[in-house]
Amino acid sequence: MASLSNRKVAILTEEGFEQVELTSPKEALEAAGAKVDVISPRSGRIKAWDQTNWGIEINVDKQLDSVSPDDYDALVLPGGVLNPDKLRQNKEAVAFVSAFLDEGKPVAAICHGPQVLIETGMIGGRTLTSYPSLQTDLKNAGAHWIDQDVVVDNGLVTSRTPADLDAFNRKAIEEIGEGTHHHI
Repeated sequence: MASLSNRKVAILTEEGFEQVELTSPKEALEAAGAKVDVISPRSGRIKAWDQTNWGIEINVDKQLDSVSPDDYDALVLPGGVLNPDKLRQNKEAVAFVSAFLDEGKPVAAICHGPQVLIETGMIGGRTLTSYPSLQTDLKNAGAHWIDQDVVVDNGLVTSRTPADLDAFNRKAIEEIGEGTHHHI
C-alpha cells in the first residue's frame, strides 16, 4: 500500500452527500497517512444522506472560499443525488474541481460525483464510470463511459456505487501515492 504521509487530500461536498461515499474514502486515505480536509461552500456541519433518509452530520474542516486547489495534492468527490447537483451550480466549486483536472492531479469521483466533472468541460475523451443513470450525460459531455467497479484514466478514478468502495479507495490511494500525472 502506498504511504500518503506527505499528501493532502480535499473532499469537496455539499449537503446531501451519500454518507458512506465520504466516510469510507476519508477513513481509507487517513489510514494510508494522508491529511484529509472536508471542504464545502457551507461552514459548520453538513448533513449526509444515508440511502433513503438523512444521515449523520459531519464537520466541515474548511470553507471553499478559504482554500486554494494549490493547497491539495488530490480531490475526492463523493456522490449522493443532492450534493453534486448543488455543487455543479456553484461556479467556485466547479473552478476548484477544474484546477485539479487542469494540473493533472488525481481526482476520485464516485456514484453521482462525476456529475460535477461535466461542468468543467474537461472530460471529453476521458474514460470513466459513474452511477448508471449519469451515463448519457457523461457520454454527451464527450466521455467514454464503461460499466466497471473502478476505472482509472490518467489520475481520474471513478466508481459506480457504494458497493465499489473497496476498489475505489484502493485505486484512489494508488493514484494519489504516485503523485501528479502531467498531461503531455
